[in-house]
Amino acid sequence: MPGFFKDTAALRMVGDAPAGPRADVPLTAIEPDGPTRGGIVVLHESRIFSEPLLDLMRSLALEGWVVVAPHLFYREPAHGAAEVFGESLFADFDATFDWLVSRGVYADCVGVLGFDDAGTAAMLVATTRRVGAVVSVAARGIVEPLSAEAPALVQAAPDLKAPWLGLYGEDDPSTPHADVELLREASARSDVAALIVSYAGLAHRADEPPQVPDGQEDDPIAEAIIDAQRRIFDWFDSHLR
Repeated sequence: MPGFFKDTAALRMVGDAPAGPRADVPLTAIEPDGPTRGGIVVLHESRIFSEPLLDLMRSLALEGWVVVAPHLFYREPAHGAAEVFGESLFADFDATFDWLVSRGVYADCVGVLGFDDAGTAAMLVATTRRVGAVVSVAARGIVEPLSAEAPALVQAAPDLKAPWLGLYGEDDPSTPHADVELLREASARSDVAALIVSYAGLAHRADEPPQVPDGQEDDPIAEAIIDAQRRIFDWFDSHLR
């Protein structure tokens, strides 16, 4: 069974100095027991790794991926409210990308997975970096930017440089259905494969375990979460080759 370990990734140099206040990015990673197929960078907006998220990372590793999550808030105080956008995000992603490549992962076999605001960040990475594939879950900031350093997703989507999958809940107030439809149209104008899948209600969170009540094996909420998880795995299987 794959196990987690801690490591650091060196920030790229800018001139003669490190690209940031520290020379490395803290990482939590997990490697497969067998041959490595590629790598998945997990961007997350929480300082704490929830058990469902860790379970998802384990499942990805069991499929042969090196899964690594940079600690995006290491620059900030414990109770800070910093966003995960801007130059710091891209610097931390680049360091994590380089860490994977240094472990033998081919550049075009690196995927990115993000949830909530970090799902927004994952899509923005896909508009500025030529990675292998990207998945965003519940990415906000579709029409109105989340911060001054993050363009609205409908503006960024035509510039996608990597195949992108977006998963949304139709009743999620932070991502209105009409906005998601605008994003669907905008992403279709990109030069790469782009797919948005919307689930009824809020059952789209692949980082949550499907709770199947006794006697309700056909529960639609659990089925939607399982389908969302399957689509994530299938997206990386299809595009990271």
